[in-house]
Order: sequence, then structure tokens, then C-alpha cells
Amino acid sequence: MFPVTPETTALAHLHDQARREARRLRREAVDDFWRGADAVWQRSLAGGQALALRSASRLKARLARRTNHSATTTKA
Repeated sequence: MFPVTPETTALAHLHDQARREARRLRREAVDDFWRGADAVWQRSLAGGQALALRSASRLKARLARRTNHSATTTKA
């Protein structure tokens, strides 16, 4: 089909090398994407947990104040 010359062989090797490099770069890009997505997800979970803990502690304090207030109101 095409004559095999040192130039065509070298070009074929360059193409193969470029394909391997492109495959490696795509794999790294996908890995980086998922690593970043996982980090964002973990931060959002941590933020949600912190918000839930804060809300729970505020509710607990509010209930304690209400209990104390009603206890002092009935004693008086």
C-alpha cells in the first residue's frame, strides 16, 4: 500500500507516542475532575453537618431557656 521508509516508520512511532500521551492526559484529567468533585462533596457534607450541629445546639438552648422560664413562672 504505502512504501515503508524510515520517515514513515518514525512518523508512525510519533503518532503512537502522541496517542499514548493523549490517553494518559485524559486519564489524569478525569482523575483530577473526580478528585475535585469528591473534595467539593466532602466540604458540602461537612458544612451541612456543622449547620445541623449548630441548629441542634440552638434548639437545645432554646428549650432549656423555655423550661427554666416556665419553671420560674409557675413557682412565682
